[in-house]
Parts: sequence; C-alpha cells; structure tokens
Amino acid sequence: MNTQELNQIDPLTKQPELGPEQMRDEKELSPMDPPEAYSPPAMNPVSPEEMHPFLRKFSKEHVLFIEELNIFEEALLSIQKTGFTRELDGKLKHFFHFFDSNFVPHSRREEATLFPLLNERLIANGEHSKSAVPMTAIDLMQDEHLQAVQWAAVILNFLGLAFRLPDEKSRLIVLDAALEQGKNLVELLRLHIFREDNIVFPSAHRLISETEFDSMRMFPYGTERNR
Repeated sequence: MNTQELNQIDPLTKQPELGPEQMRDEKELSPMDPPEAYSPPAMNPVSPEEMHPFLRKFSKEHVLFIEELNIFEEALLSIQKTGFTRELDGKLKHFFHFFDSNFVPHSRREEATLFPLLNERLIANGEHSKSAVPMTAIDLMQDEHLQAVQWAAVILNFLGLAFRLPDEKSRLIVLDAALEQGKNLVELLRLHIFREDNIVFPSAHRLISETEFDSMRMFPYGTERNR
C-alpha cells in the first residue's frame, strides 16, 4: 500500500459534503483542528469481556506489547541521557527479539484470519472510503504492520552502523537518528494497538458472528483465508 492510496482513507477526506444548513449545525473536521488521534469521532469501544475469545486473545497480547514498548522507550531515553551500557544494550536486543517473535506473528495472524472477512463486512456496511477502490480501516492497519517492520529494520541498521563508524561525531549522529526512530516506532505501535482495541475489534465484534469467529480459531494463520 503506497502513500497515495493511504491518503485516500484519511478521515478528513472521508467526510460527507455538507450543505450550508448542515455546516451551521455540525462541527466539520478541519486540518486546522483535527480530532485527537486517541479520541477519534464515532468510536464505540467494547470491553474485552464482551468479545469472542478469538478477539480477546489478540487484545490480551496487546497488553504484553504495551509493557514491552514501555521498557523499550525507557531504554531509549536512558541512552540519550547517559549513553550506552551493557544493560541498556541488552534491553534493546530483547525488544527486537520480542518484536520478531511476537509482534510479527501476531500481525500475520490478524492479516490471515480476521482482516479479510472484516474488510468485506466493512465494505458491505458502507464503512469505507469513497474512492474508486474502496478502502477501510483494515488497509490502514495492514500498512501500519508493514511500516512497523520497516522502521524496526531501519533502527537495527542504524544501530549497527553507529558502532562501526570510526568518527565519533558521525557515530553520535547516526545513534541519535536510531534513537529518534525508535521513539517514533513506539508511538506508531501504541497508536496502532489503540486503534485495533477501540475501533477494529469493536467493529469485528459488531459485524462478525460467533460461528465465524469459531471457524477463525481453527484456521492456521500461515495460509491465506478463502474468501
């Protein structure tokens, strides 16, 4: 999914056109006054206890992800303040091992099991962009999965490069870039998890039946779902 396609599902471009009367009665979203990322309009959260066990498993994994993100962020901030230590280096390595071992498989399970059917239901329910190719929240979630993997790879490459550079000034510049990208990755994943917990999973709870969720639990995530 490229940037041009992503722009088509920007919430600002998805608002219906309002007539003069409606514009006086409704507060229209504006690029100068956008909604808070963590307070999107028309959000109808559902508690994990109300959800099918299939969704609860994803939500429970998110709790562990947030804990790991907090530890990773603390390590990044400590490195910026005090420099590298063996302990902080170990925390970074632990996070990237956790990312590969947990976040990536988690994302693949979502994409192979939940996302295809939910995307169909969102389109059928009219919850999509008005572009020639309808796009839903699922397109954004998949794009963020890919973006997170790409950023993690960039950060690892920057860290590896920083310690191979003989010039101290260049080394510090590359290291600072790696740390800043690491903080960006933390924020991306926090917002991604928030969107899934508060928008995507409640939509799935509303649009997918118990029987369909049961069949997803039996589905091996390494293959592509029949549509």
